Amino acid sequence: MELNKLATKPQLIKIILDDEETLEMYKEAVEFWCYDRQPIAKFVKFAVAGQDNFEELIVLCEDLILDKDGKQVLADGKVLPAQLLMKAVNKVVEILGK
Repeated sequence: MELNKLATKPQLIKIILDDEETLEMYKEAVEFWCYDRQPIAKFVKFAVAGQDNFEELIVLCEDLILDKDGKQVLADGKVLPAQLLMKAVNKVVEILGK
C-alpha cells in the first residue's frame, strides 16, 4: 500500500463524557469534538508533556477541545469546571493515543 493512501485531512470526531459522575452532576452526557489526528509536531509535544508535565498537557488539550464547528471551546477567557476539564483531557489523550 502506498503511504499517500493513508494520508487524509483530520476529521472532527465527537467525544462523549457519560461517566456516572458527569451524568449525576449535569443530568446528561457532555459532548465536545476533537480532530482525529494532529500534526506530528503537536503530537510529539503532546507525548512529551504527558510524561512529566500534566499542566502543559492541559494547556495543549485546551486547543483540542472544540465545538461541533471546530472552534475552540476554551477561548476568550472561558474555562471549564476542573473535574470536567480533567475528564476532557483524559478523553483527548485516550483518543489521540490510539
